[in-house]
Amino acid sequence: LAFVISMYISASFANGTDDKKYKGERSPCDPSRVLHIRRVPIEVSEAEVVSLGVPFGKVTNLLLLKGKNQAFIEMASEEAAITMVNYYTTATPHVRNQPVYIQYSNHRELKTDNLPNQGRAQAALQAVNAMHSGNMTLSGTATASDGGMMPGQSPVLRLIVENLYYPVSLEVLHQIFSKFGTVLKIITFTKNNQFQALLQYADPMNAHHAKVALDGQNIYNGCCTLRVEFSKLTSLNVKYNNDKSRDFTRLDLPSGDGQPTLDPTMQSAFGAPGIISSPYPGAAGFAPAIGFHQAGLSMQTMPGALGHLTIPSSAMTGRMTIHGMAPTAIHSVLLVSNLNPESISPHGLFILFGVYGDVHRVKILFNKKENALIQMADATQAQLAMSHLNGQRLHGKVIRVTISKHQTVQLPREGQEDQGLTKDFSGSPLHRFKKPGSKNFQNIFPPSATLHLSNIPPSTTDDFLKDLFASSGYTVKAFKFFQKDRKMALIQLGSVEEAIQALIDLHNHDLGENHHLRVSFSKSTI
Repeated sequence: LAFVISMYISASFANGTDDKKYKGERSPCDPSRVLHIRRVPIEVSEAEVVSLGVPFGKVTNLLLLKGKNQAFIEMASEEAAITMVNYYTTATPHVRNQPVYIQYSNHRELKTDNLPNQGRAQAALQAVNAMHSGNMTLSGTATASDGGMMPGQSPVLRLIVENLYYPVSLEVLHQIFSKFGTVLKIITFTKNNQFQALLQYADPMNAHHAKVALDGQNIYNGCCTLRVEFSKLTSLNVKYNNDKSRDFTRLDLPSGDGQPTLDPTMQSAFGAPGIISSPYPGAAGFAPAIGFHQAGLSMQTMPGALGHLTIPSSAMTGRMTIHGMAPTAIHSVLLVSNLNPESISPHGLFILFGVYGDVHRVKILFNKKENALIQMADATQAQLAMSHLNGQRLHGKVIRVTISKHQTVQLPREGQEDQGLTKDFSGSPLHRFKKPGSKNFQNIFPPSATLHLSNIPPSTTDDFLKDLFASSGYTVKAFKFFQKDRKMALIQLGSVEEAIQALIDLHNHDLGENHHLRVSFSKSTI
């Protein structure tokens, strides 16, 4: 037993626990569903460690090494682990008011059956899993083919801000809730002398994670407490884009008169509570430890401590700004670093980043070809692309995506040597989000090994599509057409990295019969 434990400990040091090596740095290890957590406070509980993984999927095993201030958790899937690492790369989690660091482990699975003192760990896992299965199924029931949704699992949340000592704006709500997924629409209003809001996500699972994480937390120290409930509504109808309501999928809406705009059907929904019980009874004990470092917010696992957001002077006068946000945060230009200069091209970056917004310009830096600037259509799309693609593997290298200090990408002057490294895509027909209200806004998902294929000609067979991907060098693990619509299919490849490259290579591939293949990341698996 001592040998097995020492194996884990020595492996963890091999993963880079030397303080000098890992100040804010992430592991170069290949993605694994086993994650290594460092600098864990010695007094931490098993439930608090498990809570770090709960918002991203099922946690299937846990090894807590209190004496070494370390822990290992095993997620149910590699995709869940990748999403978790990517999120915590930009938002350092805190446990018991102390930052902890999460990286991929060298291990592919945790084998703890024969280790001592695993009773508490298994009890914590069973408690979380029981709450998952007893209250809400997070995956596998609402698939793209049947369109089903679990009862009460609405993508719309109803928010109430209690103890409103300082004003809370629509922008602040968007900043906080965007950390859990794509926010499509927000409506704010006052009812019963309380500031309230309705917020619609692209995916009900995002709403679930946000509710678990944020219900009962304070936006500012000691005040502005969030109460988060599921709404009976399944969609919001926003008429105006202004400081009271916003439809992020419809930039063409008028500003109106600045009044909240609720349909009569929505008005009636507020007569009843319109909620389901929390999927996690006593959620404070399992509240995920998520830090909103960009907004100055820092949630801890300790109940009621969403963070320490200094109140700016503008709040005193009723004009809200997010303290700690650098001016560059509102820019729409991304800096992508650690690219493979031998393999990257402006077109490849245009296709990949175009999954999360309309890319206007791409510039690979002439003297540092491992870096590129990408100008998105707006700051929201830039933030979305950064949150999904930072930390992903592209051409064998883990890329880093941050907001650039530049406001635009400059095109080369006439006669200036550029080697084709700068491209203007503003007029490209391949933009996915140009059409207001496009369904593409509701189908934005993190990179995954399973790709969603659409615009398939009726005569195309599954063998033809499998051969198309296989002949391009990709490992096809599974394939299936949608039962109700053979113009769409799912294809599962060997890894997330393979799927990213396949999307770049085969999106817009000419299938004949005037059909060009459309490729996206899927939230479903086969």
